Amino acid sequence: MCSGSFAKCLGISLMPLAIVCVLCNILLFFPGGKPVEKEHITEQVWYFGGIMGSGVLMIFPALVFLGLKNNDCCGCCGNESCGRRFAMLSSILFAAVGVAGAGYSVIVSAVAINEGPQCVVNNTEAVKFWDTPFSNGDYLSDKAIWPKCLEPPGVVSWHLSLFSVLLVMGLIQMALCAVQVVNGLLACLCGDCCGGVSIT
Repeated sequence: MCSGSFAKCLGISLMPLAIVCVLCNILLFFPGGKPVEKEHITEQVWYFGGIMGSGVLMIFPALVFLGLKNNDCCGCCGNESCGRRFAMLSSILFAAVGVAGAGYSVIVSAVAINEGPQCVVNNTEAVKFWDTPFSNGDYLSDKAIWPKCLEPPGVVSWHLSLFSVLLVMGLIQMALCAVQVVNGLLACLCGDCCGGVSIT
């Protein structure tokens, strides 16, 4: 497979992953699927790991990868493949942006999973006390302490599920962008196709 076609496949794969990450981050603004006041939303949600890191910053590399197959640079110095090789080289920079964005999302998600959700831990008629009752990921191996979160209903599983999806999606995005770095380098050094025939 030629490097341009392979890059296009990577771009096609990155687009739905970015959309999933954006949706997950948006859903995290509604703990347990319930609207709450903004000060009661888990802190890491406001870091926009899924929206910015694995979402917006991933759209740019994906669009660049999608356009590489049909790139028709006019060439340089009398070499028609020069322009295409430069395009593949520039894709490495966008892949690095993708790795950075996905890496940011992975870090935010890992921290959020470790700290757990913000929830109501003391519910009286007078006041509801919100806090982060878990520490150092202790709730991950001990489901019996999940009832410490009284409200919103199901907030622990909601928090854990969505941030886990962001974590896994971010790791996949990093891997795909890293593959494009290798693909771009090979295209620059060896030409656009394995057989040495350029794509028209």
